[in-house]
Parts: sequence; structure tokens; C-alpha cells
Amino acid sequence: MEFNVERGTFQEGVQKTLGIVERKTTMPILNNILIRAGDNSVTIIATDREIGLVARYDANVTIPGEITVAARKLHEMIRETQDDTINFKKLENNWVTITCGKVVYRLPGLAAEEFPEVSDEADMAFSRIRCDVLREMINKTFFAISTDEMRVSLNGVYFRQDNGSVVMVATDGHRLSIAKKPTEGETLSDIDGIIIPRKGVGEIRKLVEDGSEHVEVGIGQGVCVVKKNDTVLRVSLIDAEYPDYHKVIPEQQGVEVSLNKDQILHSLRRMSVISSERFSGVKITLEADKMILTSTNPDIGEARDEIDISYSGKEFEMGYNVKYLIDAIDVIADKEISLEMREAHGPSVIREIGSEGYMCIIMPLRL
Repeated sequence: MEFNVERGTFQEGVQKTLGIVERKTTMPILNNILIRAGDNSVTIIATDREIGLVARYDANVTIPGEITVAARKLHEMIRETQDDTINFKKLENNWVTITCGKVVYRLPGLAAEEFPEVSDEADMAFSRIRCDVLREMINKTFFAISTDEMRVSLNGVYFRQDNGSVVMVATDGHRLSIAKKPTEGETLSDIDGIIIPRKGVGEIRKLVEDGSEHVEVGIGQGVCVVKKNDTVLRVSLIDAEYPDYHKVIPEQQGVEVSLNKDQILHSLRRMSVISSERFSGVKITLEADKMILTSTNPDIGEARDEIDISYSGKEFEMGYNVKYLIDAIDVIADKEISLEMREAHGPSVIREIGSEGYMCIIMPLRL
């Protein structure tokens, strides 16, 4: 097995696998990526048995073949070289050489036969969705995914169709984020309420982070497959029932104020300077034409800030986790945002003004 490949292309291909390969595993082969050369291309395959990535790149193949090598070490080696072209050659006993200019690395590999099979689901029905739509929806929900392994159904985003739109939902029990975008005439098949795990969502986000073209999405047999150009990402879905998030959305109108996004973000970040794992609260007080933010941490100190707003109602105050507010506001692109607060420690809602495309519901704290 031997091939020559453009260094930047090979580095990018290997780097895409680093979020998938297992750091700690009882199967050493899962630390590796499968490299398969043939037909003037090289295919790089990675899997942790739950997520699989198959990506093809142009290469000058001299001798076809396949081998698995450690993904992270291979990436480090390529990263530290400087010439334009890399020569990759398989030796006896499953060793390989990586040559770039005068630099030569030797790396032990494992036989390709030991690597788990990664299906490309070629017979699956696929639908098209724009990269920027998927990217925006993931950014507006990813932060709210639960990391509590005891609540399996919350360890991913809930993805479904809804009357010509696609909806993503994520919650950790303290906050609920909903993103909704129209499909603009495109038909998405079989997306009838699936849960994509956190790690899989992160890999999909990497796949759609550049460009505005479409990706193809297919759902079936407990997996979600996303295709973009010559890259195929296969993600096993969470087999659980997602809770009815509609019950959390407040029906009654609360006290609503409009805020300049940058102004409130800077103020909240000033409050977060003195927050810690034990004390992460910020108290927001509404008075006539002003919002007062205060934060107290017995281990560090106190902070106070004031923002001019348009408000003429009664004095009102509520406490929140400052990080939750920052996360929810930071993903909004508009200059103005809406914050809706409720008495009796009811849920508060952050929205985009004049749009139904995003809302984040946050439960307040008792400070």
C-alpha cells in the first residue's frame, strides 16, 4: 500500500476524525482510523461504534491497500511537517512510514480486518437541508443538552418536522431551548421525532460549519446519516421517548422588556467574573426605566451594574444562573432581544424580537 496526498487535505481529513475516535476504550482499534487507498483516492474511516465517519479524498495511489493507525499521533505528525505532499507507505508487520520532504515518521498500525465495519446506508432515503439552517439550529440548542447520564432521553437534541418547518429542542431540566426554521419547500422524509446524541450533534455541527450548500439527511433503523460531498457521517440515535416539552412553555404573558443584546451580555459577563461553581447566581431587578444586576459570592466579593431600559411597571426582581442567561442570549444574531419574567418563580423566556424561530425558557433561582 502506498499513496501520495496533498498535506493540507490529509491533515484536514485526519483532524475530522479526532472527535470520534475513543480516548479511553477497551478496544485499542477504536483509537485508530482505517485508511483505505484505491481508485486515485484515499478513504479515511473512524468509528466509536455509535458514530461513524467515512470521507474520501483525492490522492495519487501507487499501491492499493488498507491499514489502521493511531488517529491522534498521525495528526500530530502531519501537523508538524511543512512540505506540500505526504507519502504514506505500508511496510511489513503493519508498520507505516509517513514522509514529507526530509521528515520521515514510522508508526505501528493494526490490521484493517480488526476494524469495525461502518455502513454508508446507501439504500436509505435521503432529504436535503441547507447547511446554514442546520448550523444555526444546532448552535441555538447544543448548550442546553443534558450531560446527566441518568436521564438518557435528555442527552441529545430532539429533531422533528412541524408543518413545513424543522424543529430542534434541547433541555437539561433547568432550561429548554427551541429552534425552528422553515424548510422552504424542501421535503424531509421520516423525521418524525428523533433524538440525536450530544456527541453526534457535535460531529454534525463540524460537518456543516462551513459553506451554505445543502447536506443530505437520512433516517432509518435507529440511525441518522448525514452526507456532504464525499463525506458520510453515521450517528446512532437515542432509543427513548422525549418528554413533552410543550408543557413547559408558559401560556400566560409575563413582564417583558426589550434589551440591547451586547449591552446585557457585557453586563452579565461582568457579573460572571465573581461567580463560581457554588455561587453562580445573578439577581435582576426592574425599576422605573432601569434594570439593576447584582451578584454576590462570599468567597470572592460582590458586583453591581445598571442598564437603562424602557420599563414603567412595578418593581420586580428575580434570580438566575448567570451562565444560563449568557448561553441563551449569545446565540441570538439580532441586536435586540426580549426577556420575559414571571412572578412566583415562574419560568422566564428569552426570545428573538419579531421572530418565532427561537426561544429559551430558563427556570429562575431562589437567591
